[in-house]
Amino acid sequence: MKPEPIQQQGKAVVYQVFTRLFGNQNDTNKPWGTSKENGVGKFADFDDRALEALKSYGVSHLWYTGVLHHAMLTHYPGITDDHPSVVKGLAGSPYAIKDYYNVNPDLATDPSNRLAEFEALIVRTHAHDMKVIIDIVPNHLARAYRSTSAPAGMRDFGADDNAAVEYRRDNNFYYVPGQDFCPPDNPDQGQLLARALGATARNAYRESPAKWTGDGARQAKPHWNDWFETVKVNYGIRPDGSYDFPHLPEQYRDLPVADHVEFWADKSVPDSWVKFRAIAFYWLDKGVDGFRYDMAEMVPVEFWSYLNSALKARRPDVTLVAEVYQPDRYRDYIQRGKIDYLYDKVDLYDCLKNIVRGMETTQRLDLLQHQLNDIDGHLLRFLENHDEQRIASPEFAGSAEKGWPAMVVTTLLGRGPTMLYFGQAQGEPAAADLGFGRASRTTIFDYAGVPAHQAWLNGGRCDGGALNEAQRQLDRAYHRLLNFSACAASLQGDFIPLHGANLGQSTGYDELCYSFARCSGNDWILVFVNFNANPRQCVLTVPQAVCALLPRMAPGQTLAEQLNAEGVQHRLTKNDLGDLQLLIDCPRYSAQAFQLLGQ
Repeated sequence: MKPEPIQQQGKAVVYQVFTRLFGNQNDTNKPWGTSKENGVGKFADFDDRALEALKSYGVSHLWYTGVLHHAMLTHYPGITDDHPSVVKGLAGSPYAIKDYYNVNPDLATDPSNRLAEFEALIVRTHAHDMKVIIDIVPNHLARAYRSTSAPAGMRDFGADDNAAVEYRRDNNFYYVPGQDFCPPDNPDQGQLLARALGATARNAYRESPAKWTGDGARQAKPHWNDWFETVKVNYGIRPDGSYDFPHLPEQYRDLPVADHVEFWADKSVPDSWVKFRAIAFYWLDKGVDGFRYDMAEMVPVEFWSYLNSALKARRPDVTLVAEVYQPDRYRDYIQRGKIDYLYDKVDLYDCLKNIVRGMETTQRLDLLQHQLNDIDGHLLRFLENHDEQRIASPEFAGSAEKGWPAMVVTTLLGRGPTMLYFGQAQGEPAAADLGFGRASRTTIFDYAGVPAHQAWLNGGRCDGGALNEAQRQLDRAYHRLLNFSACAASLQGDFIPLHGANLGQSTGYDELCYSFARCSGNDWILVFVNFNANPRQCVLTVPQAVCALLPRMAPGQTLAEQLNAEGVQHRLTKNDLGDLQLLIDCPRYSAQAFQLLGQ
């Protein structure tokens, strides 16, 4: 039976799916295996049944990762082969784009019709009331970028460059004049790749003169740990770091999109800016609803003002998410760069991971939330994505159960969206080395199956039918949490700390417990989490000053727990100081959210 549509009053939920891996039911997982040996997922795997199942997690946005045509080592007729010296893994890195105007042929049932297949997937996704996000990788391109699908008149990156100079404003790349590119020396991973391809005798990769590497390395021979498979895009930043484009005045921080559009209307900007604006327009016009910008902090804020104001003028409802790891610059990218949501990785994610791993207590959480309160609604929060270690891996928590309290804090602490990575709700541990990708992170470079996700996939039924009991319980918990977050109006309101009032004051409450309230108008919740490995009974105290902020908060009122299947009810009592209290049974690694009965 089709589930009732979710009334989205709370937070957005972004589901990140690694498109190549999602529908793959092959469980061979041979290290360095080909697509024929290990299998590969297709756009067609996202059928109505799959999309309905994803929507059931409360999902509002689907981020299809790895859609664009990137460098790879599988041969397809009519497509230029990539050289193994400048590709990571047989399947290739999804962040080494070789043609911005087409999609990955691996993902198509008929590679010659691959763009139409993706356009059909956009339509199917919209039919299930979810928006489509894809990546744009502005900082770097595949070393052998060459578009065969660009619209008429669109010049390729680098086609008009003067490669005899290191820098020119309208060059798309930076060069190392007089020196040829030399691939890095290969450690074991590179040697294994060469052997897997039988490629040791192939002709050397030619690039003359050499270009700067994607991470900014300026040597003709980058190091293996550099982003050697990519080249750095020139945004008008001179080699000495100075800017060769108009500066956006500080007052534009508080001005609307229309003013940004007007500012750039008569300005001369670097050619790379114009090319990337055309790329974003191309995909918007095909029905894509937003973009996730890779390594946005490696591109100047002025470019983001130029691009994002143009996108929002064209599509006011476009969703723009960016990867930024410098908290002191968050406000620049949000306010001046007009980006909607930034990763909250360096602050909340890193702190929660430390707590789960026993490296710190919950003491810092209130401070982090306070520091980010003015931009809280612009922070995308997560515990997994393609860059990070799986919660269940030994390198993170060692079990999905142990990470559960952190996921509840991630989801309920702020107003911004929550992101769920495919396989996370089933406790995928990413336990195998599968080629270029190493254990603890699900590989993005190799052809592979994802075991816990495949159990959920259950032969394409997408019903979790092959999950074991622990996985099934975890999956149900994620369903409850994310659907609650999607419809709870209180999560669009204020954050009210309770930790300080309880630590050292309330029975059973220690430095591995954490609590807070959220309130919007008449809607509120109390949240309590227990990071401890042992069960306990705790008293949660709500001071009188907080009670005054929560409508109808009074002794004798009944609160209903929202996150657990039992739906336990608790009655508020009053202590001698006039504060209200809840007596809570707290299993190990648990979380509870309490709402006024009937609210």
